[in-house]
Amino acid sequence: MEFQGLRTLVRPDLTTLRLLPPVGAISCSSSCRNSSGVTSLKHFIQGVPTGSPRVLATRIGVVVTSRVRVSATMGTWTQVKEGVELRVFETVKQLGEDLAPYVAEISNSAVEARGAFSIVLSGGSLISTMGKLAEEPFLGKIDWSKWHVFWADERVVPLHHPDSNYKLALDGLLSKVSIPPANVHALNDKLSPQKAAEDYESVLKHLVEKKVLPLDAGGNYPRFDLILLGMGPDGHLASLFPNHPLVSKTDTWVASIEDSPKPPPERITLTLPVINAAENVAFVATGSGKADKLKLVFGGDLPFGEVPAKLVSPVNGKLVWFTDKDAVAKL
Repeated sequence: MEFQGLRTLVRPDLTTLRLLPPVGAISCSSSCRNSSGVTSLKHFIQGVPTGSPRVLATRIGVVVTSRVRVSATMGTWTQVKEGVELRVFETVKQLGEDLAPYVAEISNSAVEARGAFSIVLSGGSLISTMGKLAEEPFLGKIDWSKWHVFWADERVVPLHHPDSNYKLALDGLLSKVSIPPANVHALNDKLSPQKAAEDYESVLKHLVEKKVLPLDAGGNYPRFDLILLGMGPDGHLASLFPNHPLVSKTDTWVASIEDSPKPPPERITLTLPVINAAENVAFVATGSGKADKLKLVFGGDLPFGEVPAKLVSPVNGKLVWFTDKDAVAKL
């Protein structure tokens, strides 16, 4: 159908609306969908005068399902299913502007509830999207002294080596904020991969004993406040690679890998049950190189381990995907 110069395209399971830039908080439930599954733009664009075609005509296409709201940073938020949200932005810059308040809100809630905030970082391009946290208003409003920083995976290299995820985070964020050095829990780079994994797990268990980290409801795994992940073009996360035995490992919190298909080969990684025990997990996946695997993540069933990112499903938590329009182009 056509409305205010916009075309609404429909598949049986997805509705594509041309949406951007946003005009405020907008919500839509199944009650505003017609018998064909098409969302009525008259009902969807609540609060937008019907005589505003110029505003609507400037929007770009994003994929949404039945519940959508438009954020203040030119993105569309979609409730894919209970506990899973997809946020799509036109640019990586806009994504970063939305990621910062997302992290800050979880941080503030955790500090208020427990007096500490545990955040798990990853490598790749993730850190570059977190830059807004080191700027006002977040720089002055976040209680950095309560942060405890961990890594979802780390390369077994010296900490200041160019391949180190620690160095990436240090240069991109940690050196710009006031987190106590004792609260930055980095790899012991003097150990072998196996010993480094055992050492990192012992650090986590010590922090559980000190009540810095709670355990999950079953008492089996640490429950981080927030785990931030990237997804590789092959669908890997942390250092859990497609069809690798570590994807199914459940008997440890931290595992070592010495045959990573992506160099460097020696790494340590959190295991999947630890990731799924977190209160909040967020993926940052941008660019057309992620489109094929993102389609599989949100598609039907696959053989176990073929796309590890598809296996991330917090047991008693929430999952948010931060993406750009190129990454969701094939949804």
